[in-house]
Formats: sequence, C-alpha cells, structure tokens
Amino acid sequence: MTPADYDFLRASLKERSGLVLSADKQYLVESRLLPVARKSGLANLGELIVALKTSADDGLMTAVVEAMTTNESLFFRDKTPFELFRSTIMPALLAARRAPRLIRIWSAAASTGQEPYSLAMCLKEMEREIAGFRIEILATDLSNDVLAKARAGIYTQFEVQRGLPIQLLIKHFTQNGELWQMAPELRAMVKYQQLNLLKDFSQLGMFDLVFCRNVLIYFDADTKIDVLNRLARVTAADGYLVLGAAETVVGLTDRFKMLPDKRGLYVPNVSAPRPASAADKPMPRLVAVGGGR
Repeated sequence: MTPADYDFLRASLKERSGLVLSADKQYLVESRLLPVARKSGLANLGELIVALKTSADDGLMTAVVEAMTTNESLFFRDKTPFELFRSTIMPALLAARRAPRLIRIWSAAASTGQEPYSLAMCLKEMEREIAGFRIEILATDLSNDVLAKARAGIYTQFEVQRGLPIQLLIKHFTQNGELWQMAPELRAMVKYQQLNLLKDFSQLGMFDLVFCRNVLIYFDADTKIDVLNRLARVTAADGYLVLGAAETVVGLTDRFKMLPDKRGLYVPNVSAPRPASAADKPMPRLVAVGGGR
C-alpha cells in the first residue's frame, strides 16, 4: 500500500466513523482489509483503494469501516459500571421516576450485545424493585454485522466465559453444542438500531442513562467534544452518563461533571448552558420491558 493510499484510507475512516489511525498502523489496516478485498473479488489492497475511489456503491466503504472498527466486548466489562448501575443509578432513577414510571437507557456502542444484555440481566435480578415500571433499552452500533450477532444473542464458549458469572449463564442461556443463546425474554428487553455517533442522534429522544463506553478513545479531541456535547442534549438533567475506564469529560466539555468516588460515572452539569435542540422534543416510545417480564 502506498503512502497516498494509506492517507486516503485514514481520511475516509475518520470521516465515516471518527476512527483516528496513526501513521504506524498500516500493518493493521492491511491485515484487516485484505480479506475485504478478496471477498469483493479484488486481488490486492491497491485494487481495493481504486474501487473505493471510483465505485458509486457505498457498500464497499461500509465493509471497510466495519472491518476496521474494534468490536471488543465482554459481559459485565470492568464490573464497576454495573455495580454502580445496581447500587447508585437505578435506585436514584426509580425514586425520581415514580410519576412517569418510565426509564430509558441507551447503550451507545453496543457492539455484539454483551453490554446491553448485562444491563438486562441486572434488571431481571431487580424485578421486585422495578415492578410497575416500563424500562426501555436501546442499543446502537455503527456496524450492522455486530448488531445482527447481538440480536441473535448467540455466543461461543469463550465469549460467555469472559465476565459472565456461571450462575447467570445457567439461568439466562441455553446451550446448543459449543454455542450459548440468550433467553428470548432477555433478548426482547433490548431494541437494536444501527447508528453512527458522528451523525445527529437527537431523534432518539431523551435518556435517563447513557452508556457510551470505550468508543471515545478512538476519536480525536474535536470529535470527542462534539459527541459529548450532543450526548448532553439527550441526557435528562437528573440522568447519568457512563464512560469507559480510560475515558473522561475533563478538559473536553463542561456539560457533564464527575461524581466523586464513582469512577466513570458522570451527571449533567445543570449550571452549564444547555442550548435547545431537537432532542428536547417529546421522546419516542421504543420497546417496553421490565416489571415481571
């Protein structure tokens, strides 16, 4: 791959997905995109670049973006966010939402579904506390391929061994050979939708809790600022934002503030200016779950 070809790919990936590749990642690009080229009937990466530049079909660029997007995920990743979900976030939201009895949760970089399904399993363990509430979980990702896997809820032995307690595996999954499938009632608790965080997402409505973990680390500073400020517009004033362990809002935006001693947990900074946006319109209804389901 020539330097010019690599620069073209770097620019295209940043524009389409926000992914920022350093100059020394050419080996990674080559290893991930050669299978894409071959699947498309192209002999090498040079032909792939030519096709990307000349083809009117957007499908090839979509395949390139999906191949380059990191989809690492595991159940109950980092543990702390899910402990906070049980001990801090849900008790506060249940108390604050006694009138509407509706709580909306967004898993904004859901990958293959382990994060939203981990939240769903937490909610199933809280059936008594959430009885009478409608809880909506929306899970989005850039990649349609990983969303298809998430909807199916089928995981390998290796995947279910990563972070998933054995008692929850036995309780919520059925085994079929070397594969495990999430129970239908858990899969029904999550609505999946393709979404690019670089695009406008105000049409999704307002959320009480946003999990946006381990995606901002791939963006440059300007993109992080833009995404965080737009997340602030769709997070309820008394809601929560959860970021990954290596992510922060510090130095990027004043629209969220950290909660002391709550690693990775942020709340809207109500003293910061909050411009009106389409996100302030009445929120749409998605999928109803919770209670005895």
